[in-house]
Amino acid sequence: MSVALLAARGAWAFNFNDVAHRAQELAASPYKRGAGLPKELQAIDYDRYRDIRYKPERFAWRGANLPFELAFFHQGLFFDQPVRIHEITGDGLREFRFDPDAFDYGANKLDPAKLRELKLGFAGFRVHYPINSPKYKDEVLVFLGASYFRALGKGQRYGASARGLAIDTALPSGEEFPRFVEFWVERPAPGTQALVVYALLDSRRATGAYRFVLRPGADTALDVKARLFMREKVGKLALAPLTSMFFFGENQRPPYEDYRPEVHDSDGLSIHSAEGEWVWRPLVNPRRLLVTSFALNSPRGFGLMQRDRDYAHYEDTEVRHELRPSVWVAPRGDWGPGRVELVQIPVPDETNDNIVAYWVPDQAPPLKEPYDFEYRLLWQKDAEMRPPQAWVTQTRRGRGYARKPDDSVSFVIDWEGPALKQLGEDPKVETVISSDGNGRLLETNGWRNEVTGGWRTTVRMRRVDDAKPVELRVFLRHGGNAISETWSYVLPSQ
Repeated sequence: MSVALLAARGAWAFNFNDVAHRAQELAASPYKRGAGLPKELQAIDYDRYRDIRYKPERFAWRGANLPFELAFFHQGLFFDQPVRIHEITGDGLREFRFDPDAFDYGANKLDPAKLRELKLGFAGFRVHYPINSPKYKDEVLVFLGASYFRALGKGQRYGASARGLAIDTALPSGEEFPRFVEFWVERPAPGTQALVVYALLDSRRATGAYRFVLRPGADTALDVKARLFMREKVGKLALAPLTSMFFFGENQRPPYEDYRPEVHDSDGLSIHSAEGEWVWRPLVNPRRLLVTSFALNSPRGFGLMQRDRDYAHYEDTEVRHELRPSVWVAPRGDWGPGRVELVQIPVPDETNDNIVAYWVPDQAPPLKEPYDFEYRLLWQKDAEMRPPQAWVTQTRRGRGYARKPDDSVSFVIDWEGPALKQLGEDPKVETVISSDGNGRLLETNGWRNEVTGGWRTTVRMRRVDDAKPVELRVFLRHGGNAISETWSYVLPSQ
């Protein structure tokens, strides 16, 4: 279906099915990658690319008394492929056209007339909305690069990202990065608090149609509806992928002297199973690639979380890690059997995202047939998803001690939550701990934390084989019933 035909039929005729039809047509034909950057833009480095800014007076819908505005990104750096972006109005479709006069190029010596001849496109776009003050429209959502996007809630700073789709992540064959190649944005009505965005995804082995409904707030929500079509079989199809960064933290010291106690955008993976169990997996920056998974049947949710909100634990006045959002995936409908997989990649510094989490269905989609799924993404800070009874607030790791330092490893786990506060001054809390075959448990203790009113658990253990990782699980029990989430930790091999 052509854009011209859609425009003639009017905006009322454009919906998710139109994008899905485009995706199905793409899947029936061979994949075609677009041309790369022209030579005029190939020499632009990171700092010079950041110096290219879309002029505020050129924002889409500026001055129209609408709650949302759009700004656009220039091609350059890693963003070498153009993206088409359209506005859906009551009169049809209108494409937002690239115009070099709409950009401030800063210190870059680029000729707008020459750029106009190159017939460039946009690299992506961002959405602005008055989330922190009615007098100013802040960035609340960005689509930029492959199928990456990220959002913000009230009082948050950009941290973890999401993607439309990931293929063959952490496989020896190498990862494929599907890309959003075209967008359609519904022009919002005055006073509305939601924005609808449609996107067309394309890659060598998959195509897809997406609908995003953005609802900014204290917790910004993004409802996602997707329909995939597979051109070819894939080794691993990763749905609702999240990407973040963990360099070092309370459970892992920095590789060199650093004035900051912790550096991370997320500190743990949280999972809520269909049976009601909550699992907390603290993140690490491993020495070698570390891939672990949790087999589940239609999970209630999972997310990369930033639980530590104390500025003094980061001491970075510029980056403000304590304001980075936790990102929660809440599936809609029955996702069936599969696994939440966590990929942790060794990195030498904080400039690289090294944490990825996603859902892998057990049943691969059939080729060329539609594969539908839906979920909600929540970008949270003040009221994050967590268990109703008790949860882990921190994990600290160090050398084990008997009478003198030895080769054992010790963990200190702090818990808080309503279930612990209701137990009185002398609670009979049982620590339930288990280890895989490579861990030898030496000692465990638990007592009320007088400072926090929660509970502190200590575990001392030793690896049987230093060349292999160890997986530990701990939860709290009272009166025969579990009263906490399960702390699940992988101690990487040495």
